[in-house]
Amino acid sequence: MIFCVEDDNGIRDLMIYTLNAAGFEAKGFTDGTTFWEAFRDENPELVLLDIMLPGEDGISILKRLRSDGNPVPVIMATAKGTEYDKVIGLDLGADDYLAKPFGMMEMVSRVKAVLRRVSSVPQSKLLSHCGIQMDPIQHMVIADGTRIELTFKEYELLRKFMENPGRVFTRDQLLAGIWGDSYIGETRTVDVHIGTLRTKLGRCGDCIETVRGVGYRLGGKK
Repeated sequence: MIFCVEDDNGIRDLMIYTLNAAGFEAKGFTDGTTFWEAFRDENPELVLLDIMLPGEDGISILKRLRSDGNPVPVIMATAKGTEYDKVIGLDLGADDYLAKPFGMMEMVSRVKAVLRRVSSVPQSKLLSHCGIQMDPIQHMVIADGTRIELTFKEYELLRKFMENPGRVFTRDQLLAGIWGDSYIGETRTVDVHIGTLRTKLGRCGDCIETVRGVGYRLGGKK
């Protein structure tokens, strides 16, 4: 089931029709209130979420989903040229975005791509390294005995390191792997997130080592 949150009746009906024709089940919602009512009763495979909505906007809805630890894939619909909204959405944990006006075939293609990417990620067991414990199922991180609250991107960075201790990742690899190929940004974004991640992890953050001229790796002892 795919949830389409879009206040324009014509666009929403076309999205649902196209998704149904492509073999998906889809339901439409005009605002955050109707979305949350349905979300309490049913877990969709993916959410197509417009940013500009009456009442609670799409960014706020996404923030609530991720703060609750819900991993449901989300594709944001943004007005053409609003790069700030795209960056905020991706940093909060959106999996992809569509710039309005978008074609229906592009929408279906992005939905399929995100679902393929999600389904290819295996369910991971508890990860532990350098005083850090990560539970991918509960989306929980404990560092030096204290639970740590991370943003979605910080969590994904840490998980990549925890799943590959000792492996060196370049900034470009991290940017593509965490923010996605559709993200157009600078590798400085990675440096900023690494800095905040280290700070939140406290002394355990020292295990995220800078490899000069290359990138980053998770060092230290298991």
